[in-house]
Amino acid sequence: MPDYTDILYTEDKGVATITINRPEVMNAFRAHTVEELIQAFMKAGWNKSIGVIVLTGTGDRAFCTGGDQSVHDGDYDGRGTNGMPVEELQSAIRDVPKPVIARVPGYAIGGGNVLATICDLTIASDKAIFGQVGPGMGSVDPGFGTAYLSRCVGEKKAREIWYMCRRYSAQEALEMGLANAVVPHDELDAEVAKWCEELMAKSPTAIAIAKRSFNADSENIRGIGALGMHALALYYQTEESKEGARAFREKRKPDFRKYA
Repeated sequence: MPDYTDILYTEDKGVATITINRPEVMNAFRAHTVEELIQAFMKAGWNKSIGVIVLTGTGDRAFCTGGDQSVHDGDYDGRGTNGMPVEELQSAIRDVPKPVIARVPGYAIGGGNVLATICDLTIASDKAIFGQVGPGMGSVDPGFGTAYLSRCVGEKKAREIWYMCRRYSAQEALEMGLANAVVPHDELDAEVAKWCEELMAKSPTAIAIAKRSFNADSENIRGIGALGMHALALYYQTEESKEGARAFREKRKPDFRKYA
């Protein structure tokens, strides 16, 4: 297996499990994490012995809480439009011809909420919490995180999620269409295993064709996202956006209005 530092990768009985392994920051990702996730999805996605991919985070506290604000100061430290190729990771999740299950044990916030949304299926613990933080942190996901979210939960609810930056329980996520199943926390692994077993019994080619067909209907969002990421790169250079990261590091409430 590759020598990963920010993620864990395992294969067992046709299931590849990709785990964001940064519990000290609630599994927030930095540029290097995203690069490793892309590599792992490419490895699992094109391995004919793999039938299902599970994406999760280490520990019980968080699935993923998005971009690591401690390494964000107007840009991240990697490649891509914004110093972090998150749009490539989103595309990888959609492009691999295998169903991808988000296993959500805790917080799925910000970019983590986007990842859970983009996965084909989402199975959550009853302790899971979903939500967005972008406008409260000087950021936004101007592509799949917004446009595709509205296809999942409806445009009114998607606008509420992004504009208000509220938190939603696992049950609320299930009711609005953000999750496929919610189970007691100690039953999460068993439930994920059950779904994986059912998927492994299905025709892989039929599932791959179905996934391509579903994706084709929303593929225009990829272009919207590419355009939006360039706008976001410009926004990250403004004092208004930088105020969000500064306030996070200084543990205070941001004052965006003075820079608007």
